[in-house]
Amino acid sequence: MSGISIVILSIVAAVIVVVFMGVKIIPQGQQATVERFGRYSRTLQPGINIIVPVFDRIGRRLNMMEQVMDVPSQEVITRDNAMVRVDGVTFFQINDAAQAAYQVNNLTLSIINLIMTNIRTVMGSMDLDELLSKRDEINARLLSVVDHATAPWGVKVTRIEIKDIAPPRDLVDAMARQMKAEREKRANILEAEGFRQAEILKAEGEKQSMILDAEAKKAAAFMEAEARERLAEAEANATRMVSDAISGGNIQAINYFVAQKYVEAFGKIAESDNGKIIMMPMEATSVVSSLAGIADLVKSTSSK
Repeated sequence: MSGISIVILSIVAAVIVVVFMGVKIIPQGQQATVERFGRYSRTLQPGINIIVPVFDRIGRRLNMMEQVMDVPSQEVITRDNAMVRVDGVTFFQINDAAQAAYQVNNLTLSIINLIMTNIRTVMGSMDLDELLSKRDEINARLLSVVDHATAPWGVKVTRIEIKDIAPPRDLVDAMARQMKAEREKRANILEAEGFRQAEILKAEGEKQSMILDAEAKKAAAFMEAEARERLAEAEANATRMVSDAISGGNIQAINYFVAQKYVEAFGKIAESDNGKIIMMPMEATSVVSSLAGIADLVKSTSSK
């Protein structure tokens, strides 16, 4: 092989190597920075990109997808001097590859340290009860502070979540006793309220019962008075009829009163529990004659 052929092959090989060095393929979800003579030049997007070999080189490859990082657990002293152990998780996404590559050194470590520092600041200004009951507020305050601090780094912090807040064991036991006492207190209050309501209902029931009983007695007295009134009217009418008969000359009307009293007295004697033998000093014919007089009186009254 001649020297010319060797030179040509060398040139072709060099061209191929140069072309290969100038073609850069960036995967989807990533971006890469280009540095020319050590200075940032531009950012390569996903796909096939061409750079100038020797003059340009790839500086940093960055993941542009949303990423998640665990926040290491740490001890925090609350405002009421309670020590708790806290850990969490954060989600972030790089929006500007150049700023993320050149504005901060070790991006992930910087974000974690920033979050841990602000966790101590935010949670240290709150009481233990607030920490346990206001996690959403804690997450919102952390997100606001950290997202504002990472904006110059071309990073968007999308979410910060406190995963666990662990007080000391003795404090947990004290809280359990406090919760138990509070529940027993509520149970006693509810039980007392139940007894109170039962007594009120019982008193209301007795009140209604007394009202109904009084109304029943009132109605019964009214009906009894009405019955006595009607009986008195009937007796008055009977007396008036007998009086009219006597004034008309009917002597049998007198026998009516005598027979009525006689029959009433005889009935009372017959109803007596001790009355076994009845002595009648008068003749039975007298009673019969009296009853006959009553019959004549009724006939005469009916004929009129």
